[in-house]
Amino acid sequence: MEIRRIILLAFFIGLSYMGAAVKILGTIAFDSMPAFLAALLLGPAGGAAVGAAGHFFTAALSGFPLTLPVHVLIMGEMALAAAAVSWIYRRLREQPRAKRVAGMAAVAAGCLINGPLSLLLLYPWLLPVMGRAALLAYLPVLTAAALMNIGLAFGLLRVLPGFVKVNGKAGSNCED
Repeated sequence: MEIRRIILLAFFIGLSYMGAAVKILGTIAFDSMPAFLAALLLGPAGGAAVGAAGHFFTAALSGFPLTLPVHVLIMGEMALAAAAVSWIYRRLREQPRAKRVAGMAAVAAGCLINGPLSLLLLYPWLLPVMGRAALLAYLPVLTAAALMNIGLAFGLLRVLPGFVKVNGKAGSNCED
């Protein structure tokens, strides 16, 4: 692994820790914005690593309110969401007809994975702890937070290409 990629990965993990301190509700925080940005710049594996670390930081700073095993599952879900955003964006960006919708499709997929799909997959573990009403109340907040995190990452992606270089290429043009 190239030293520049390692440094950027460490930088995004550090940003993720800082974002974990900015809570929206419970363990919903701005820890995933650096993960989505890392996914867009460094690829699916980099984004997944930062996403998992970011949720771990958020859960640890909150005292693991949903139990450690549940938070480990959420770490996996965050890794999947970041990797999916990267994969979808990179694949569609290469297609001439889909280039314009690549960002929107990636945002939609990330919001679906991080919001409704996440709660659906975690339903058996969260229902006894939170109850059905709390889970339903979390859905719009979780989805809106995902939209803010992913939207902010895409906004920064437009600003950063001249500043961040990976593999000698600037910004969103870099590949794995």
